[in-house]
Amino acid sequence: MQLEQRPRLRVAIPVAVLALLLASAPATGGAGAAHGGRPMPRTLHDFTLKTIDGRDQPLSAYQGKTVLVVNTASRCGFTPQYEGLEALYEKYRDRGFVVLGFPANNFMGQEPGTNEEIATFCRTKYDVTFPMFAKISVKGRDIAPLYAWLTKESGFDGAIGWNFTKFLVGPDGRVVARFDTRTDPQDPKLVAKLEETLAAKTR
Repeated sequence: MQLEQRPRLRVAIPVAVLALLLASAPATGGAGAAHGGRPMPRTLHDFTLKTIDGRDQPLSAYQGKTVLVVNTASRCGFTPQYEGLEALYEKYRDRGFVVLGFPANNFMGQEPGTNEEIATFCRTKYDVTFPMFAKISVKGRDIAPLYAWLTKESGFDGAIGWNFTKFLVGPDGRVVARFDTRTDPQDPKLVAKLEETLAAKTR
């Protein structure tokens, strides 16, 4: 016996209604997409992190400043870069520049100490006065949200390869340059980009 085939119903959706439905659909992907019900960060200023002495520090406090974000370590062959970072900070701080140090133990256990031990080391060994933050992870499954943004959403993407990778961030909180571990803080290319960013702020 042949089954009766019923005609398919076609529902016409007015164009205006369809447009409204599309406009209300949640966005996916990109720096502005929702993440766990919260907006994805767009700039450095969207983050709050713990300082090395345990205080909550909104990075929006650095709005209007040029910032060098650096993942640091106390037992690395590049640890002497602390000296160059401090010199850079002292030279340009009055022009609206700051270095932010983020200790991380992601590479061969080269930052094993507590936050208190790291702070003491930086102060006594290299006279560090620029802001230092609590130890975080800069890669892997436990990567800190700041570094997830820096390495995946900042426009200068790519996993952190080693200690003392540097991100130069403009006054608007957006990354303008990235320098690898081997780039010394006093490298002419880094200094030139820093001065260019500071000059752009005053125009």
